[in-house]
Amino acid sequence: MKQNTAMEILKTGRNVFLTGSAGTGKTFLLNKYIKYLRNRKITPVVLAPTGIAASHINGMTIHSFFGLGIKERVNDGLINFLINQKFIKSRLSQLEVLIIDEVSMISPDLFETIDKILKKFKKSERPFGGVQVVLSGDFFQLPPISKGLREERFIWQTFLWDLADFKICYLDEKFRHDDFDLIKILDEIRSGTVSSDSMELFESCYQREFSDGLKVTRLYTHNADVDRINQKELDRLGGDMVCFDSEGNGAKKHKEKIFKTSLVSPELKLKIGALVIFVKNNYEKGYVNGTLGRVIGFSRYGDGPIVKIFSGRKILAKRERWEVENDRGEVVATVKQVPLRLAWALTVHKSQGMTLDGAEIDLSKTFEVGQGYVALSRVRSIQGLRLLGLNDIALMVDKLVLENDKKIQKDSNLIKRKVESFSEEEKNKMFQEFILSKGGVVNKEQIEKQKKELKKESKNNFKKLQKISTIEITKKLVEEGKTLNQIMKERGLAEDTIIKHLDQIKKKDYQIDFSKLKPKEKNIQLIKRAIKEIKKRKKEEDFLINGKVKLRSIFEYLEEKVSYQEIKLVLILK
Repeated sequence: MKQNTAMEILKTGRNVFLTGSAGTGKTFLLNKYIKYLRNRKITPVVLAPTGIAASHINGMTIHSFFGLGIKERVNDGLINFLINQKFIKSRLSQLEVLIIDEVSMISPDLFETIDKILKKFKKSERPFGGVQVVLSGDFFQLPPISKGLREERFIWQTFLWDLADFKICYLDEKFRHDDFDLIKILDEIRSGTVSSDSMELFESCYQREFSDGLKVTRLYTHNADVDRINQKELDRLGGDMVCFDSEGNGAKKHKEKIFKTSLVSPELKLKIGALVIFVKNNYEKGYVNGTLGRVIGFSRYGDGPIVKIFSGRKILAKRERWEVENDRGEVVATVKQVPLRLAWALTVHKSQGMTLDGAEIDLSKTFEVGQGYVALSRVRSIQGLRLLGLNDIALMVDKLVLENDKKIQKDSNLIKRKVESFSEEEKNKMFQEFILSKGGVVNKEQIEKQKKELKKESKNNFKKLQKISTIEITKKLVEEGKTLNQIMKERGLAEDTIIKHLDQIKKKDYQIDFSKLKPKEKNIQLIKRAIKEIKKRKKEEDFLINGKVKLRSIFEYLEEKVSYQEIKLVLILK
């Protein structure tokens, strides 16, 4: 099915499962549909099963949105409790279209939980309470981790899947891969039969040397191999080691959850020449999750490494922010760290969702069917593939998935023919009826007005990011004698951003009274004493390359009894 046909099906308001092999533009189409809805005053909710997947689509996790904590199953008592929570009520009352990406990772229990909550809140026995549900993903990717004795492994095996009557949109145009040979191998793996010609081509990649001598990421199936390779390659490099420690607030168990559910590292050790990969999207700065590069230097202010990505662009990789919420949607922990990982090697699991220019793949220890497919679908071209090993199950896929894939392809063809049988007038009538049923607008003038409003909103948001004006606003609030929490609340900005503003204000020698922002005198003295003692012991790991004492060293010296926030304020306002 082509994207245009799939878009027409989405616009009818039916529940949709959007699928297709790697590089068919599923995320592109989702973004196009989101824009279509927003232009008609309908704001869809965009979710994903994991923090990593959610970051790819700028959405939330399913658990966070519904306030589930770590639960996958719910009883009536818990549902009643959840839908009576203020923040859940607010979210669900506005929910008309729900988009969920990377659905291969959703368990049947979690799938049914979403349905139960929406039915109860919307007071409707229709599947998902009558909300349009759009699922996107590829069941050839790695399946959800089984957490119980339930027989079903995939959401398409549930009774709910049939009841919700998902219209299958199986995309078959390739956009990401520009290499016919790789496309052919991937499609043959999906069909369950890899031809001898493809195997011969695939095996020709064994231990190949790249003509330009470029070092690329190696994909392994086990963490132990990844850690060993990355450490070995880092040790080979000459020069000084520079360590970037994460900074965080909140309980230890919550911070550990951030490290467990994302690719961010508690401690990042780098040298000039290190191969690295970005692990967060930041389109403004020019990188996305999966952007590969090499460290060519470090900022003299100690705020990050300078990375040259393979387009030739140089990026200062400053710390980014990760958060975790509790059941009430409140942020209970934050972590700030340089958004990089060593990239000589990655696990197949952690590469899921990335697109790599080149990769060395070791499939000799494959222990789960589907891992080979996931690994190969990360590479743009067969020319960027170097094979290190292969075993008997490396190119196998789950037989259940294989059989289901044949069925959903047929279902996709049926719905395609049905949609194509409608006249343009009939289709437009369906599109408009759906938008009106969800409280949207269909009048051309109203749509154009909404587009202008969204454009204006986007422009205003961009202006808020401008450094000079935003620092001046913070400066004015300091002059008014506001506390740090008051400034954060009024500005709607994170504490770390406000603290950076204070640093720049102080450096300009403004004659401002900062007394309302200073920590308690007792803590000021503790911090000053800690700095003095750390300087006395002269341990190399306690200092940045510019000679300043590391925040983490002060934090740990004080046995985590004084917050990072207070330490930063003392260092800035002393």
